[in-house]
Amino acid sequence: MTGMRKLGMVQALNEALDVALTVDRSVFALGEDIQEPGGGGFGVHKGLGTKHGAGRVRLTPISEQAIMGAAIGAAISGMRPVAEIMLMNFVHVCMDQLVNHAAKLRYMSGGRTPVPLTVRTTTGAGGGFGAQHSDMLEAQLVHAPGLKVVVPSNPADAKGLLLSCVFDDDPCVFVEMSGLYFAGKAEVPDGDYRVPLGKAALVREGSDVTVLTYGRQVVDSLAVADTVAADGISVEVVDLRTLQPLDTATVLASAGKTKRAVVVHEAVRRNGFGAELAATIHAELFGELAAPVARVAAPNVPVPYAKSLEQAYIPSQGQIEAAIRRQVA
Repeated sequence: MTGMRKLGMVQALNEALDVALTVDRSVFALGEDIQEPGGGGFGVHKGLGTKHGAGRVRLTPISEQAIMGAAIGAAISGMRPVAEIMLMNFVHVCMDQLVNHAAKLRYMSGGRTPVPLTVRTTTGAGGGFGAQHSDMLEAQLVHAPGLKVVVPSNPADAKGLLLSCVFDDDPCVFVEMSGLYFAGKAEVPDGDYRVPLGKAALVREGSDVTVLTYGRQVVDSLAVADTVAADGISVEVVDLRTLQPLDTATVLASAGKTKRAVVVHEAVRRNGFGAELAATIHAELFGELAAPVARVAAPNVPVPYAKSLEQAYIPSQGQIEAAIRRQVA
């Protein structure tokens, strides 16, 4: 039986990369500053360059276009690159390679050219990184056919989902929320542990209202569910984990059971992924819902730098609680 150890998010990601590099020689990592001594901006690669060598944990220039271009070329040549784009805002710099090439090559080649590429990137407000370093851009990536998009909420899923991405034959964008990096430890299975892509997790069962969320907002939603339970409100929390492919069956089953749904995400509300979820639920469960789907999201402004404004920008537990209470009122 697989053993368990308590790991933080950074440790879990490091272990996933270590496993992938160990079990398959076609896997290699590339990115800015990922070699020793630091192992990257957040230490995810720490020790891996020493263990696996500079040829498999490769430093790159400070050029997202170079990183993505090299990774796509390696992927279509039979390798399994894991490319780090240090911050999610910088994905914009290499969107041509990612969306026009990586995402479309399998389709345009009639299935003959898979692109087994994993792009790791970090983002999230709350760290004082400013407007150009903090955006959640997952909706833009989900909008590109051919990409898989993953946002873990805990160390075990981070390890299991990352390994599934590395060994998937399609390009995967793996979004890590920096606010979870040092949010505490949790039990993580040892070894080559994988969580299937496209399968949501029902992390709390309830009967009155469904909360659909991912990433750091899973933690906040679970805390709110505990709070409102004291008043007899039973909240079901679904951690989507994978935004594309989306586990629509679990989403609709939960919303259909409770008849009420609240979507929570850190990205801005306008054209956010929550809008797609709300539209899907309304279309499929029209006439069965007891209330329209509610959305809790960031305001339609750039992420502020001032600490007080940045905290006001992030969807709060109070906002989530208010939305839940309105649904059941």
